[in-house]
Amino acid sequence: MRRLKNVLVTGGCGFIGSNFVRYLLSRPNFEGVVVNLDKLTYAGNPENLKDILSLYPGRYVFVKGDICDFELLKKIFNAYQIDTIVHFAAESHVDRSILGPEPFIETNIRGTFCLLEAARLYWKEKKEACLFYHISTDEVYGSLGEKGFFTEQTPYRPNSPYSASKAASDHLVRAYYKTYGLPVIISNCTNNYGPFQFPEKLIPLTILNALEGKPIPVYGKGENVRDWIYVGDHCEAIWLLLRKGKIGEQYNIGGENERSNIEVVSLICDLLDEVLGPFNGNPRRSLITFVKDRPGHDFRYSMDITKIKTSLGWYPKTNFREGLKKTIRWYLEHQDWVFQIRSGTYQNWVNEFYGRIKHAF
Repeated sequence: MRRLKNVLVTGGCGFIGSNFVRYLLSRPNFEGVVVNLDKLTYAGNPENLKDILSLYPGRYVFVKGDICDFELLKKIFNAYQIDTIVHFAAESHVDRSILGPEPFIETNIRGTFCLLEAARLYWKEKKEACLFYHISTDEVYGSLGEKGFFTEQTPYRPNSPYSASKAASDHLVRAYYKTYGLPVIISNCTNNYGPFQFPEKLIPLTILNALEGKPIPVYGKGENVRDWIYVGDHCEAIWLLLRKGKIGEQYNIGGENERSNIEVVSLICDLLDEVLGPFNGNPRRSLITFVKDRPGHDFRYSMDITKIKTSLGWYPKTNFREGLKKTIRWYLEHQDWVFQIRSGTYQNWVNEFYGRIKHAF
């Protein structure tokens, strides 16, 4: 079993990244330091981790910066003696990639290359264990029909600029293992949901629009199917793979919970009606509005997670209905966070506060 010492988490102020930073620091058998490198673009919010410094004094470091900044990466590796990387940082929204693909190419491909190269050069002379863990997506596999599952052997067939850029980054990570012997693990996960998710994504967008009585947009007829996993279950899988996953291997992570988009949206509406009552006397399902489908919209994703189940004993533990209830409750109880995100005021604070920070390296 690997022991983690000084962990570099990229994109740790994002949705899954911030949940993982919290999860990692709370593990009783992890006593190391977490260095969080985040560029703080629109989806990266330091408010997600504002209490971490006081909860774990001396064990959390935040660095505002770009994974494409090779000189900065070298300074971080040397200053904090990084032995583990958990690479979340990515542009991740399909619709945004359709409107403007260039940032996806820059961050997801070039950024991953810079990180790999910095790790390779720093770890080249080290004899101790080290690991580059790359977080990827089920979207690299393309689209399924009504039957079948993605396995780790499924050929890549990405259908959007986002998924193509993630596929390219996966191939780079694998190539660094095969060519240079860099110790890597890749995991491909299904759709996550839970606390701190940016409101552009389906579940938080639906929750917030339903709360405010706004139209809830659903692509096409809402028949597209996704497999959903609660973010806490994903974090648990990552933690297990960091310690026990086989070097050079790829693992599928999923929730074993396939739902069509219209099912997901309808269930959120029903759960909110149960908690708050109908909106202005009407069930929240009446807010659902079907809109023109997006280009290249994959019909269905579904993961075969036999490998991580049988080799490591992991399985998703959160029932979808209960996970949604927890997520809805979180958004209801964190309206200040929602306001800052939607108004953009947090970005003003980020620019003012983090612009003044000077690091020792």
